[in-house]
Amino acid sequence: VQLVESGGGLVQAGDSLRLSCAASGRSIGDYAMGWFRQAPGKEREFVAVINWSGHITYYADSVKGRFTISRDNAKNTAYLQMDSLKPEDTAVYYCAADRTLNYYSASSRYDSWGQGTQVTVSS
Repeated sequence: VQLVESGGGLVQAGDSLRLSCAASGRSIGDYAMGWFRQAPGKEREFVAVINWSGHITYYADSVKGRFTISRDNAKNTAYLQMDSLKPEDTAVYYCAADRTLNYYSASSRYDSWGQGTQVTVSS
């Protein structure tokens, strides 16, 4: 499955953004969809994941209560709604697809990745 992220940008602290991850080649209904991020000089870190049906979600502690992951299998798209953004949320955000939720926070588990979209939050 091919993935393309969009929706990143430059915002101020406290603002919101919604990232989209459009898939092609296969139905995302076959996959759990995850979001990761990577800040300069840091390792890629898990942000959120949603199972194939949308009924199960997990979040990193750093974004819990502020970010919401969702999906629309009919549109073959996953989303990450980011509210109350902080400067420490600044990173390149990637979506990824995996067949299962096993070890969902490990980036090595994911089969397919998008190219990333930059999110910059100014203070």
